[in-house]
Amino acid sequence: MLAVLFVVTFLTFGLVRVLPGDPAISIIGTTQEQAAKDPATRQRVEELRERLDLDEPVHVAYALWLKQLLIDRDLGYSEIRSTEVSELLGTALPRSILLMVYSIVLSLILAIPLGILAAYRQGGWMDKALSSTAFGLISLPSFIIAILLVYVFAIQLDWLPASGVVDFSDDPVEHFRSYLLPALALALPQAAVYMRVLRTDMIATLQEDFIGTAKAKGMPPRTILLRHAFRPSSFTLLTVTALTVGQLIGGTVIIEFIFNINGMGSQLAGALARSDYIPVQGVVVVIAVGYVLINFFVDMLYAVLDPRIRHARALA
Repeated sequence: MLAVLFVVTFLTFGLVRVLPGDPAISIIGTTQEQAAKDPATRQRVEELRERLDLDEPVHVAYALWLKQLLIDRDLGYSEIRSTEVSELLGTALPRSILLMVYSIVLSLILAIPLGILAAYRQGGWMDKALSSTAFGLISLPSFIIAILLVYVFAIQLDWLPASGVVDFSDDPVEHFRSYLLPALALALPQAAVYMRVLRTDMIATLQEDFIGTAKAKGMPPRTILLRHAFRPSSFTLLTVTALTVGQLIGGTVIIEFIFNINGMGSQLAGALARSDYIPVQGVVVVIAVGYVLINFFVDMLYAVLDPRIRHARALA
């Protein structure tokens, strides 16, 4: 986990430095030509570059930033926004987390029963219809689905708001209504992937001997599917769910823009456009930590779902 976080933050720190434009020039609001002609402006740029450690080599500047993060617990200060990065993320992070959590929950609610049904009806018309729909959703980008959802449910039917979100503390009902369309735009492609993964594993599990034994005992199909077949078929689904968190983080950048949500994606895109690299580094750290912790949690969850993993660890 620590190695991944180190590599991700260091690469991001270095890549931001090679982006076109000078952050100090952007913060002051001048141009390279004006700074070269005006001694006062040039001095301000040099002082700002020194304060931001832009005049240091990349590895030295990264070490200073890492020391500030680990020892002072400070994500930095946005000179352009005149705000601490922690304050910017304090508003944006909860909204992005809620959007991702809602989308994952919706995708699993849709994928699990449909995946089980497709496996149970393998080769039938229901399986073929679900598989064709899944392939169609996988091929559509989330922003296309978002536009279609807005057109149908916000413009034509006027059932849901087209943009903006409402905090839960302000109005719980409007909160869920405002998050439904953006969460669905992210959830539908993911649900298609989850359904296909679960269907494949369920089909393999249903061929196992213990399933045949359960059928011979006269257990109803519902009990066999949910109690005996679903649990051993869920490991790949868990892995794919954890891995697609990274895709969801990337997808939220566009979805937050379409639905006018001031989340992590909006902060990241805005900071990159303004060459404000301090918030960029802070956003990347938060995203990387969240992604690594989620995958770590999934690894631990394997031991809960599969007794063989617990026994193997005990023997080790």
